[in-house]
Amino acid sequence: MTKAIAVTGASGFVGQALCADLRSRGMLVRPLVRAVPSLPTDAETVAVGDIGAETDWSAALAGVDCVIHCAARAHVLKERAVNPLAAFRVVNVVGTRKLAEKAATMGVRRLIFLSSIGVLGVNTNGREPFSIADSPAPRENYGISKWEAEETLWQVAAQTDLEVVVIRPPLVYGPGVRANFLRLLQLVKCGLPLPLGAVDNLRSLVSLDNLVDLLIRCVDHPSAAGHTFLVSDDHDISTPELIFNLADLMGRKARLLPVPPRMLRLGGRLLGRLPEIERLIGSLQVNILHTRERLNWTPPMSVEEGLYRTVRAFLGSF
Repeated sequence: MTKAIAVTGASGFVGQALCADLRSRGMLVRPLVRAVPSLPTDAETVAVGDIGAETDWSAALAGVDCVIHCAARAHVLKERAVNPLAAFRVVNVVGTRKLAEKAATMGVRRLIFLSSIGVLGVNTNGREPFSIADSPAPRENYGISKWEAEETLWQVAAQTDLEVVVIRPPLVYGPGVRANFLRLLQLVKCGLPLPLGAVDNLRSLVSLDNLVDLLIRCVDHPSAAGHTFLVSDDHDISTPELIFNLADLMGRKARLLPVPPRMLRLGGRLLGRLPEIERLIGSLQVNILHTRERLNWTPPMSVEEGLYRTVRAFLGSF
C-alpha cells in the first residue's frame, strides 16, 4: 500500500500550497490540522488539536512514510502571553519533540522540519550572507524556539531510525501571504508616501512556490537526510526596489521619501516597533550554494514571476 505524506499546519499559508502541490504530483497526502472545518474537507484530513506535550499523533501518523512539519507558533503581533518564550516553546519545541518521538515509534521514515532563518540571527548588516557554515545566534523568541526544536530533532534522530531534514527559509511570500508582506501590499496599493527612499539594503526572500518545491525535493532525495538547508529565490532585492516592483505590478506610482534610516530606527525604538522597522530597512541575505549543490536544486520560479503571482492574487481579493 502506498504510504502517505503527512503535512502539519495543512490549513496554513505554506501547508495549503504544499498539500495542493503534492497531490498534483500524484502523491498521497494526509493534511493535519488543529480542527476539521465545518465545511466539507479532504477525507484524509485528521484533526490533532493544539500542538504540545499532550498531542496524540497516533491516528495522524498511521501508515505515514514522511512528515512535513509546517505547524508552529509564529510571530505574534499582539502578544498576550505572560511568558512569550515559554508559549513558543510549548508548541515549537515540546510539540515538535513529541511529534518526532511518535513518528519514530510508528515507523515514519523521514521528518522534514520547516524552521526559520531567524535561527542564525535577525540581519546580515555589515557582514557576508548567512550560510550553512554559520553558528546559530537567534535573537527573537520565535528564532530561539526554532533553534531549540532543531536541536531536539537531532537528538531524536540520533536515538532512533528517524531521518531528519531541516529547512530554514527567510520571509516567504506568495498568493495569500499575510502579516508584514500583506501590510506592505496594502500600503503600496493605497499610494501613500513611504519613508523608505534612503534605505540601502538587500534582502533574500523565497516565493511560496520555490519553498514548496524544495520541501517536496527533500521527501525522497537520498542526500537530504541528516542535513540543514537554507533556501531563497537566489536573487536578493532592496526594500525600495521591492516597493517599486509591487507598485508597477499594481499600475501604481511608488512614492518614497528619503528619510535617513537612523531616524527610522529612532522612531521604531520610541514606538516599540524596532524589530518591524529592521525587517524593512536592514539587510538579510542568504547563501544557498550548499542547497543547490547537495540537492541539485535550482529555484524554479523567478522573483519577477513570484511577485507577479502574489500581486495578482492580492488584487483579486478586492
